[in-house]
Amino acid sequence: MTPDFSPRKAAFYTLGCKLNFAETSTIGKILSDRGFRRALPEETPDICVVNTCSVTEMADKKGRSLIRRLSRQWPSATLVVTGCYAQLKPEEVAAIEGVDIVLGSNEKLRIAEYLDRWEAGHAPIVESTRAKDITVFRPSCERGDRTRYWLKVQDGCDYYCTYCTIPFARGRSRSGLTADLVRQAREAAEAGGREIVLTGVNIGEFGKDTGESLLGLLKELDAVEGIERYRISSIEPNLLTEEIIDWVASESRAFMPHFHIPLQSGSDTVLRLMNRRYDTALFASRIAAVRRMIPDAFIGVDVIAGARGETPEEWERSVEFIRSLPVTRLHVFPYSERPGTAALMMDAPEVAPAERHNRAARLQNISDGKLEEYFRSMTGQVRPVLWEHVVADHNTDNLPSERRLMSGLTDNYLRVVAPARPELINTVSRVRITGIDPERDETLTAIHAD
Repeated sequence: MTPDFSPRKAAFYTLGCKLNFAETSTIGKILSDRGFRRALPEETPDICVVNTCSVTEMADKKGRSLIRRLSRQWPSATLVVTGCYAQLKPEEVAAIEGVDIVLGSNEKLRIAEYLDRWEAGHAPIVESTRAKDITVFRPSCERGDRTRYWLKVQDGCDYYCTYCTIPFARGRSRSGLTADLVRQAREAAEAGGREIVLTGVNIGEFGKDTGESLLGLLKELDAVEGIERYRISSIEPNLLTEEIIDWVASESRAFMPHFHIPLQSGSDTVLRLMNRRYDTALFASRIAAVRRMIPDAFIGVDVIAGARGETPEEWERSVEFIRSLPVTRLHVFPYSERPGTAALMMDAPEVAPAERHNRAARLQNISDGKLEEYFRSMTGQVRPVLWEHVVADHNTDNLPSERRLMSGLTDNYLRVVAPARPELINTVSRVRITGIDPERDETLTAIHAD
């Protein structure tokens, strides 16, 4: 029998936010440096890493289901579970059959140390640092795909919103240093990256612990040659200053007209119960500033439906406020009660689970209407697109090359397809948007304008 000299194989699964995806990529590089390669779909991995989310009970449920499925599918693989679910409920995760290693938020990027321990004796490992003791910023800048990198600039959160477990899962707010982050951006450019997404838990707090500032970081990153695009994954409305908006609009070379701004509720009463740091007037003023300075900007907004204290009257106020906002789309979440959060101790009326989902569906309908209106307003416009790949699906696979399509993102975060010109992959060129693609969700059609 011919011996198998192929390197060890690893499989990676990520649930949740962009920050999790960035950190999974970093874990992948750590394992690659130790001789692992990514397992192909038909191969059995030697190690399987699951990076979990715990923002809602549904996220926990998805995590458990995935872990159990992988354990059954690959019983011989070393199963490592990390992320927010592992941080908040390490013993619960460790009790799932087949789990070998559980690593909390502070331990996930030290996975190499724990693999050494595991390989020495195959004794189960459960490691999780208390959130209040998580003080070290662990860097992460990794490629998400052929064109894009994820650059972690901040971690943790000091806000303690009453519905949220993130401060308990991620620890206190802490930042990287501007010089280090600029160096990582340069390295990404040298490796062929063209776009960088800035990730973090509460990016607007960047520099709170180091004496630096978010705007200062943005300006330094903007000067990095080779990076043609930056996006800020999400920023709190009270931390998205008009100074930042004006700089992106009038001075920035590479920061895109794209903002993701969490609202959570359009009721001032509910915002106070949530312990949010702004009211609807401030939120509306930030949206108005973006629209005034960058009219075509894509604006995504997070909203929670059915939070504690959202009476029918407050719910209707919230809906009317959200309807009035000139935003592009809503990211809607039914409220999920999380153990240990202050919301569970509030003397505020609860919303029945079925009603939470009804309210979420109503908000989703509003979102669909706003997104379609925005799409139609883009028809006929010429926009720059960073091309990612030639489309591979049942509609195009068997077409001759001259009839195939390629896919990319415009500066204002619109997915477009146009006739394939593979030589343009990982470059920016201009297209004219021709309409909404009937074959693909949330995609526009375009023709080359260059």
